[in-house]
Amino acid sequence: MATFLPLSRAVSDNLNDGDTAAFEGFTHLIPTAAAHEAIRQGFRDLTLVRMTPDLVYDQMIGMGMANKAVFSYAGNPGVGLLRRLRDAVENGFPQPLEIEEHSHAAMANAYEAGAAGLPCAVFRGYRGAELARVNPNIKSIVCPFTGEKLAAVPALRPDVTFIHAQKADHKGNVLVEGIIGIQKEAVLAAKRAVVTVEEVVDNFAGIHPNACILPSWTVHAIAVVPGGSHPSYTHGYYARDNAAYLEWDEIASDRERFRAWMQENVIEKSADDFAGRVAHLRKAA
Repeated sequence: MATFLPLSRAVSDNLNDGDTAAFEGFTHLIPTAAAHEAIRQGFRDLTLVRMTPDLVYDQMIGMGMANKAVFSYAGNPGVGLLRRLRDAVENGFPQPLEIEEHSHAAMANAYEAGAAGLPCAVFRGYRGAELARVNPNIKSIVCPFTGEKLAAVPALRPDVTFIHAQKADHKGNVLVEGIIGIQKEAVLAAKRAVVTVEEVVDNFAGIHPNACILPSWTVHAIAVVPGGSHPSYTHGYYARDNAAYLEWDEIASDRERFRAWMQENVIEKSADDFAGRVAHLRKAA
């Protein structure tokens, strides 16, 4: 059952060196505050999993936290490259990074397989694609019923998944609205799940009947962090900070500037600093 904890405790209790960790969010509800807390606590040797790594994984990789990334797209959305990730892959700085690249469909199916307790995901995909030449975890199988050749990839079962969401109630149930991406499946596939939320409410009265609700038994820890997905957006709360994504491209392009920015804006900050951004972000929403 979900326990309400300060973010620092939620991260330290559920993330360990060497873990396979997913910080999931599909352009929306990206768990930035949780990632920054993991950076402050200095975890190492992580395998980072995510459909669309963007700024937070660039930051974690640039700080030497990861030795492998499993993903289906890596980039600064609407801007270009992830420069710290590229530096790690091409130059081994600050340490070498192994990459395992998939399609979006493969990642989504792999999370669903993990959530279902299956060893692998089987789906139609990779026809005419060449990723299998560089990714040995892309296999093919023949359907025993139709003879059709299908793609297969290992199930994704993270040690821990972190997501951001709009609300939790006092019982620890979590409401996720807007673009959900693969967050639900990533939580259900993980051994442990940590959710940061904008607020805690008495109930979810008045929500759409098709809204995504993660019951409390699927979540290990909840931390209340208003503004916790900045610079991504949280539907109904604040807009995407496009300027921050543009600025990041310049910051990340230089190793020394990157380290100085991280020291000032992450290492020396805390989760409380996210709350201070909420008024500004809501004005822009």
